[in-house]
Parts: sequence; C-alpha cells; structure tokens
Amino acid sequence: MAAGTIRAEEAADITEPDRSDAGTRQAAALDAAGEVAAAGRFRIYLGAAPGVGKTYAMLSEAHRRQDRGADVVVGFAESFGRPLTEALIQGLEVIPRKTADYRGSRLEEMDLEAVLARQPEVALVDELAHTNVPGPGRNAKRWQDVLDMLTAGIGVITTVNIQHLESIADEVEHMTGAKVHERVPDWVVHKADQIELIDSSPEQLRRRMLHGNIYPMAKVPQALTHFFRTDNLIALRELALRFVADESDEELLERLRQRQSPVLWETTERIMVAVTAEPGTDVLLRRAARIAHRLSGELDVVHINADQPGETRPMDALRALAADLGARWHDIEGDDPARALLTFARESQATQIMLGSIQHSWWHVAEGGPIVRRIIHEASAMGIDVHLIARGELPPAEGFEPDAARPT
Repeated sequence: MAAGTIRAEEAADITEPDRSDAGTRQAAALDAAGEVAAAGRFRIYLGAAPGVGKTYAMLSEAHRRQDRGADVVVGFAESFGRPLTEALIQGLEVIPRKTADYRGSRLEEMDLEAVLARQPEVALVDELAHTNVPGPGRNAKRWQDVLDMLTAGIGVITTVNIQHLESIADEVEHMTGAKVHERVPDWVVHKADQIELIDSSPEQLRRRMLHGNIYPMAKVPQALTHFFRTDNLIALRELALRFVADESDEELLERLRQRQSPVLWETTERIMVAVTAEPGTDVLLRRAARIAHRLSGELDVVHINADQPGETRPMDALRALAADLGARWHDIEGDDPARALLTFARESQATQIMLGSIQHSWWHVAEGGPIVRRIIHEASAMGIDVHLIARGELPPAEGFEPDAARPT
C-alpha cells in the first residue's frame, strides 16, 4: 500500500482541520448553478466491499476511452500492490503525486492543482471518500477535489464502497462492528451521471482474500474473521444492490415524468392508498402496508385537501401512523378527487390503488360520476389494479395477525 492512502476498512484516524462548512458551501454553489451536469461526465464505480474490482474497472474504462481518442489522465489510482491493477496503470498518463508530512510520516496525495492545470478531458480519481492529509491542499476530502474538477470542466471517473455513503455508514458500523471513518455525502453520489455496481459474490471475495489478492497475507486471518465474514459481505452486497436499484428507479421515473408517458413500467410494485378522515381509515392504511410489505413494494399514502370540518386531528394521527409504517405521505390539491388521484397514480407510476369501500359524501359524486367507479374504469385503462378494502374489520387481537396467512 502506497504511503498516504488511508483505507476505511483499516479504521485509519486522520484529524481533519476545521473546514466543516466547506462541503455545504460547495453543494449550494453547485446546485444553484447546475455545474455538475453541465461541466462534464461523472461516473462512479460502486462496490460492496474492498477487493471487488472497482479500481480495475476504472482503469479498464480509461483504456477504452483512450483508445477512442479521449484525453485521459490518472489523477490518483491505488493498486494496493495488486499486479493486474498495476499493469493496467501502464500506458496511461499519471499526474505525479504531491508529498506531505503528517505525524512524522511522509505521505503522498493527489495533486489537485496539477490536474486542474493539465485540464484533461477525463481524470481518474480512486477512493472518493478518502480524507486528505491536513495542510497542503485546498480541500479536506477527495470528493471536494472531484467537485472542483467537474466545475473546471474535467470529467471524472471514480470509485467508492457502499459503506462510505453517509446514509449507510452508521448501519454498516452497527452490522459489522467496524468504524467507518471516511464518508461521502449522498448528494455527491447522486450527482453522478452513471453509477455502475461492481459485483462479486461473498465466496469469490473470500477466495481472493485467501489468495492474497486483496490484503497482504499477514492481514488475511483477521479480515476473514471480522469485516470479511460471509454474513457481513452478504449484507453489504444487498445494500449496494438496493442502492443501485433505487437510483435506476428514480432515473426511470424522472424520464417518464419528463416525457409524460402514458405507459406503465412495472419495474417494481408501487402501491397508492387514498385516505380520508373517516373512521376506520387506519385499518385501511395498515392493510395496505401489509400488502405492500408482502409484495416488497413501495407505499404512497395520498390525502386530498378538501378542508372538511373536524379533519385535522384524524389526519395528524394518520400521518403519524403512515410514518410508523414506513410509507410516504402526500397532500394533494384537486376539486375533482378522482382526477387528482389518477393523475398522482400515473405520475408516480403506481401499479395498484387501494380505496376504502365507504367514503365521505363528498367522495361519492364529483365531475363525471361516482368517484370509485371512475377510478376503477380509468385506472383499468391505464393498467393499474384497484382494490376496495373493507373498513368494517376489527383490529386483530394482540399477538395475532389474521391477515398474515390470508391471500390479498
């Protein structure tokens, strides 16, 4: 391992200078100007754990682009002594690293100023979550260096492991017992034009570890019995797969919204339940949540603001229940409830709509006829299933869930 590289799985401890608001200012400036999207391509190779092949994939992509005539440089790539990775660095222009003294050691870091002065078309920057050595550079974190490159019009290809994402790091710490010191804000990863998962089975990773292809042999026994336990690797892999799937799902929804597509894309189950202040709606909401859970689907709770007397307290209770159930709450406006619900269902790409079998009087008739009838008719034409859920069922006895074995 080259000097200056701090690896989170080894829980390195770097004391950072007080630059806590630098990232926030950078985020606000970039969001306001839209500079990341306009400045250049931003590609991330995401892995579930060290050793899956992120750096190898990044370097392979660099050779492909260089062969097509792109101006590519290596801003920072860490081989960790792996021969195949070192071989791939050959043939690429490498920006010399700068050195810095830290706690009596001479360490190497990426030279951001040299990369900016060189102005390549694309720069490779390994380990997005890396903490820079305090002192010589303008930024505390490598992801801030990447944002500076993107702002300067330089495309970036980078790598990161799933445990370094801010929203996931605490869960990984709890799961593995290993401290995650280096983190990257989720919004930085979401800025990427492309996120590619570099996947590897837990068995394959452990074999690579045993062969000395990830860590030096002296570190292998401890790694295999701690961070690289099979159960940890399975969980990390699932986290990475879910993150990439969510990113793809959001991208698809955004494209369909922009196109106002009438086509329903059933990439996953999305369930929409319409709620009112009528007694028994909590039963409807719980039932919808159970169905969504069985289908591994998402649940959106929709309430149409109708300014009905006495609605405030029941709706506050339903909002709290929806939060407890892990559902998303939406207050929408609309003089025509049926049209408002169908518009929301189409825009959110709902696959199923759930309604209570009895509704307030204002639900019964609106423009165009009875609301439930209209929803069933128009949703069917859109390819969306509609379920009428009885509100009369009593809450189950404590410790017993009658719906658990009943088909939906």
